[in-house]
Amino acid sequence: MATRHGKKRAIVAVQHSILIAVWHMLTHDAACHELGAGYFTERAGKTRQTRRLVAQLNNLG
Repeated sequence: MATRHGKKRAIVAVQHSILIAVWHMLTHDAACHELGAGYFTERAGKTRQTRRLVAQLNNLG
């Protein structure tokens, strides 16, 4: 996000994510649990991840 929108906006986005996570933990009386290393890959889907990586390789030459 920092490359597209700037560092300050990226920092605010991370702060917002942390604030939302803390709010959910406090209101639902839940403990924090790690989602795992492959969470975002599985969430986005293998096809989308493959397209993104191929495009990134094409941009590199």
